[in-house]
Amino acid sequence: MSIGFVISLLRNSVFQTLILASPVLLVAMTIGLIISIFQATTSIQDQSLTFVPKILAIFATLGFLGAWMANSLINYTTTLFELIPSMAG
Repeated sequence: MSIGFVISLLRNSVFQTLILASPVLLVAMTIGLIISIFQATTSIQDQSLTFVPKILAIFATLGFLGAWMANSLINYTTTLFELIPSMAG
């Protein structure tokens, strides 16, 4: 197992993590920005106002994209398990 192989595995792992986390993070960031603009416009400073819509949006995103995320993670894990014999020798 060479250093290039390990770096490739780590790079692919980080890339896979970014791909899987980005939809949820983008939705949370967008909802947070919209709610913050609304709060600044109306001078409402309630902390639960940002929390509840963000949680609902995250759950909706996971509901819509959960199957894709699980499938992608299973495929990546299968690829890693298939690479185990090449790591030994």
